[in-house]
Amino acid sequence: MKSEAKPMLKTTETTAPLGALSPEDERRLDEMFAYVKEQAETFVGYPCRGRFDYSPLHRFLNYPINNVGDPFAPSTYRVHTREIELEVLAWFAELTHISAEQYWGYVTNGGTEGNIYGLFLARELYPSGMVYYSEDTHYSVAKNLRVLNMKHIMIKAQPNGEIDYDDLYETIRIHRDVPPIVFANVGTTMTEAVDDVTRIRRMLRELAIPESYIHCDAALCGMTLPFLDGAPEYDFRAGIDSISISGHKFIGSPIPCGVVLAKKRYVDRIARSIEYVGTLDTTLTGSRNGISPLVLWYAIRSRGADGFRREVAACVEKAKYAVRRLREIGMEAWRNPFAITVVFERPAPSVLQKWQIAVQRDRAHIITMQTISKEQIDELVSDIEAAREEVKA
Repeated sequence: MKSEAKPMLKTTETTAPLGALSPEDERRLDEMFAYVKEQAETFVGYPCRGRFDYSPLHRFLNYPINNVGDPFAPSTYRVHTREIELEVLAWFAELTHISAEQYWGYVTNGGTEGNIYGLFLARELYPSGMVYYSEDTHYSVAKNLRVLNMKHIMIKAQPNGEIDYDDLYETIRIHRDVPPIVFANVGTTMTEAVDDVTRIRRMLRELAIPESYIHCDAALCGMTLPFLDGAPEYDFRAGIDSISISGHKFIGSPIPCGVVLAKKRYVDRIARSIEYVGTLDTTLTGSRNGISPLVLWYAIRSRGADGFRREVAACVEKAKYAVRRLREIGMEAWRNPFAITVVFERPAPSVLQKWQIAVQRDRAHIITMQTISKEQIDELVSDIEAAREEVKA
């Protein structure tokens, strides 16, 4: 990236606070911090890594960093972290097997934005297209489809959370006159099931579908499957067109964030030049968070592929341990292949409350992230067993 023009005038540096807080407000902040710290100790039901240290990045919070517009195009707004963002995108492009010449992307504010961007691209390419997604897809997708006013059909899910391929095949066959837009889950919210993208692409070929689009929601598994031997192919090698991966989940971030990648030739068709900021309008939002790319870059550079591989292996081992411990007390517990999500019977309300466990009908789950210990798993199992005994008493 070419170096940008330096300002002619020097600005006065200052890090002085805008104003002092009252003792009451200081106390309020202390209470809030104590609450957050306490709740983080029993946070096992959601896929967010905790307890990280990004203190070397704190100095950037003194500036109005805004990665406005397209990260690949220059802008007249120069207080940004675009060069760092491009390095992050290149790392994810290599991870998902797409060449530098073929991809485009940006750092989003989370998986939902990445998903809506993939659907938006598909709609622009195929305005008459029909979206197919499984009943176990993240709740936000139905809302995204309403926002985008896209025609859609929900497909049945198998008991493990994977899409029902027979239902998908027959439904697409019936609607062969419109381009199919398949929303594939690479790790469903509740059971971490992975839709077989290779099978879906083969299905489209068998039906002689000339035009189609596959978007992958790989919020969690986009950072676990690449580091597991024998894991299914789900990325651009398998024939997808766009993908969304979360940054605040397995990587870990104090700010919700993520990455969306898509084939560059699709994005080129929707790009618009905006004179006001001197850049291209290709993202969903105008102003974009310039801190998140720093967080992702710091995590990637400090841990590397080998570090992530070790973390994933440790998380899988803890998931196996959790299944074993839950079964020892008579719970029906299981996990999908390669998953770090452990599914089991819905426990007592007191257990759900203490451990912040996500539920869906008669199912509950925990996700054995990096910060979940075997000691916490043991304590959870003990609480489940104790709650059962109270019911019997």
